[in-house]
Amino acid sequence: MDEDEVARVSRTPEEVFRDFRGRRAGMIKALTTDVDKFYQQCDPEKENLCLYGFPNETWEVNLPAEEVPPELPEPALGINFARDGMAEKDWLSLVAVHSDAWLLAVAFYFGARFGFDKESRRQLHNMINNLPTIYEVVTGTVKQQSREKNPNGTSKSNKSSSKKAEPQKPSKMPPSKEEDGSRVEDAEENEEHENTLCGACGDNYANDEFWICCDMCEKWFHGKCVRITPARAEHIKQYKCPSCSNNKRGRA
Repeated sequence: MDEDEVARVSRTPEEVFRDFRGRRAGMIKALTTDVDKFYQQCDPEKENLCLYGFPNETWEVNLPAEEVPPELPEPALGINFARDGMAEKDWLSLVAVHSDAWLLAVAFYFGARFGFDKESRRQLHNMINNLPTIYEVVTGTVKQQSREKNPNGTSKSNKSSSKKAEPQKPSKMPPSKEEDGSRVEDAEENEEHENTLCGACGDNYANDEFWICCDMCEKWFHGKCVRITPARAEHIKQYKCPSCSNNKRGRA
């Protein structure tokens, strides 16, 4: 965290949001698809460690900045100390909450430093608020909220028939209804799919991207986020996302 990093952010709400979104994506990776690596780096025997997210969608576990006060707000200290003292799921959720707080602090630090007026601050807040929090992505709260918004949805029964989604074929994500289904039903299904969020990065469903559903937790993922290609998916009988695979193995 240095002066150069601040200089790379332009003085507009859109650029600050872009910085926020990149950092957020990196931290989500640490807590989902890269969770094994993240877990190992958070050794309780080490000093106070922090989880950093960067604008280029990468993450890092490191010691806090030495300068006082730091150039940017610092993440929560000592995330590694609680690792072995609580259930892994609860620990990851706790880190996620603190990560959300840090992202907001950094974004509105930029807003204050760049002199955002009331309307610019509102614009930045609205853009951030349209994304699910890291906590919601990590805990699966996003999916639960989506189901509550679509009580008549049929995603669960549809997903049980096919877990893969081919690019350029949105009817397979989730699988389409029978060919003689009504247009009203299809419209409701498409609306529900638009509310589907990737369990790794938290971004919305797009019908031109390959998606795959976990057979265990029933969360959907961009193929690129979990490193699954359409060709590889064709040979997977039962797909387990990184989180479900890790939970099954368990840790001492």
